[in-house]
Order: sequence, then C-alpha cells, then structure tokens
Amino acid sequence: MTNMKEQFTIGQVAQKTGLTIDTLRYYESIGLLPGVERTNGQRRFNVSHIQRIQFIQRAQNMDFSLKEIGQLLMFRESPEASRTEVREMASEKLKEIQARLEVLLTLQQELTELVDECRNSTSGPCPIIQSLDQPQ
Repeated sequence: MTNMKEQFTIGQVAQKTGLTIDTLRYYESIGLLPGVERTNGQRRFNVSHIQRIQFIQRAQNMDFSLKEIGQLLMFRESPEASRTEVREMASEKLKEIQARLEVLLTLQQELTELVDECRNSTSGPCPIIQSLDQPQ
C-alpha cells in the first residue's frame, strides 16, 4: 500500500497521471487541486492529490467540463448529502451525450451513403465533394 504521507514532485505526478506539468499548474490555479504544499519553492503533491487528479480524469472521460468537475469535487466531500444533485448532473450529461450520439449516427449514415455513391460512380465529379459544396 502507498504511504499516505509520501510526497511527489510535479514531474512525478505528471508522469504518474499522464498530464502535463502545465495542466497540473492550471488545475491548481483554478482550484481543482487545492492545498498543494511547497518546499523550497517546489510543489509537493501527496497521494490524495493524485487520487483527486484521477477523479478529475475519470470525470473528464465522462465528458464533464472542468466547471462541472469542480462541483462534483465539492459533492465528493459529502456524497450522501449530495446524491440528488450528482444524479441530476449525471442525468443531464447523459441527455447531452445521447443528443450528440443521434447527431453522430446521422452523420455516420450520411457519410456511409456518400462513400458508397463515390465507390459506385465511375465518372463525373466526386459525390463527396459535391455534397460538401452544397449549401446547408
């Protein structure tokens, strides 16, 4: 098990998390990573910071914005008391993703048809280019 008092430099945290040093500094500057101590001017992260960063990354993978992640991090402090708010946020995010999926499925169908038309046409302008040339 990892020592909870173990400290890491910003470079070590960047390597562990796959984030850039600039991203870690940015997260700290906007309050997503509070309480980063400094020793001789160098940031010293602990295990709880890394866990928090991993939470942020998982939330980003679920398409939450940094602002929304800030709210989720606040809710993280009292998960039982904030269950309704978190569920509502996640439900709203799900609706947004479902709407984008519908758009992507329509796009997929359109591109599939255009590729097939292009494959089956032997002369004249490319149907894909023609489609892109059409005003919306």
